Amino acid sequence: MRVHDVLRRKGTDVFTVRPEATVRELLDMLAEHRIGALVVSTDGKSVDGIVSERDIVLRLHDRGPEILDAQVVDIMTSDVSTCRPDELLENLMALMTNQRFRHVPVVADGALVGIISIGDVVKHRMDELQAERDQLVGYISR
Repeated sequence: MRVHDVLRRKGTDVFTVRPEATVRELLDMLAEHRIGALVVSTDGKSVDGIVSERDIVLRLHDRGPEILDAQVVDIMTSDVSTCRPDELLENLMALMTNQRFRHVPVVADGALVGIISIGDVVKHRMDELQAERDQLVGYISR
């Protein structure tokens, strides 16, 4: 299985936030879309960074509530690990596990084409296991 197989099922919509947005605006977007991370992008296609709930909590702990008025660029992770649509899902799972990432942007030809969360990977794997189970039960039942 490859990353594009997961994207085909879940879709390629990616919510982005501009680097100059405030953390307060970022929180509004996370709550509105009920997601755990946003790709930081000046144009909606480039990956300038990524910011997650974890980033916000760590900065809030370090700097206090005034962080809410800071810009996203001040708290984002700028060294972003990405993957390609044709990447093996096993490689992505290893990256997410070893680096403790919960969200990885998918980039093709320099442009953002999707995002994969650990939940997407787990759901995809569970669907695969269920399909295999159903096939085995069908085979045994014949």
